[in-house]
Amino acid sequence: MQFKLLLVTFVLHYSSAEYYKTKPGFVKTCYKSDPEFDDCSKNAIQQLFTALGSGLPEIDMVPLDPLKIPKIRILQGDGPVNVNAALDDVIVTGFGETEVLLSQVDSKSYDFYTRVRVPKIRIEGTYDLKGKILLIPLVGRGICWFEPTNMTIDIVSDVKLYDKDEFVFFNITGAHVKYTIGGLKLRMNNLFDGISSLEDSTNAYLNANWRPVSESLRPILSKTIEDILLGFMQQLFHNLPGNFLIGDIKNNAVVKKADKKV
Repeated sequence: MQFKLLLVTFVLHYSSAEYYKTKPGFVKTCYKSDPEFDDCSKNAIQQLFTALGSGLPEIDMVPLDPLKIPKIRILQGDGPVNVNAALDDVIVTGFGETEVLLSQVDSKSYDFYTRVRVPKIRIEGTYDLKGKILLIPLVGRGICWFEPTNMTIDIVSDVKLYDKDEFVFFNITGAHVKYTIGGLKLRMNNLFDGISSLEDSTNAYLNANWRPVSESLRPILSKTIEDILLGFMQQLFHNLPGNFLIGDIKNNAVVKKADKKV
């Protein structure tokens, strides 16, 4: 199956943002040596999500909720979904209500494993679509929205450590998402050049069959969520020292390099 999705989210201003040299109030420090580290980390990540909801202008971070995305382009061939589509002026709401269920950090690689729950996410914008979903031919351009509900998301974040000044930072190199949802509602206006009977019946069919529709859209939704989270994590952890989150963090790569010099 050929699949390509290009997500343009926001510009990361690495060069202009000044990183935190003192621990900000929204950061909770945990210690890997603490037997209760996982519980502490869960609370710490919850505080980060809360802070990100309204944005952090001091490090050029836009609000997580609502999140504005200029354009999402989707190309997918074969399988139950075959589309050439674009979403413009996208607004994503709901991530501000994120509940962190689990947060673990690998003791050696410092890769993150996080599980969150989001009651409802709404993705809306202007679509331009030609293709098929569940073998149904779809053609149209207009306003659309998608609402996955009761979403549980497992996130595995690939992490590399690096030193800057006297701090250790997390370089987030990848994000991998798996999710489950309890429901999906959607609406695409102006399908089939605005023929209302076809438009209404198609939307009704897609909503009545939301389970197979959600499965067919899984690669698209997964990649969208991955790119949103990756962009935010890269921007955040480029400007937030890892020492503030994990008080006894050790950059093993630096330690090994130093040992070799002795």
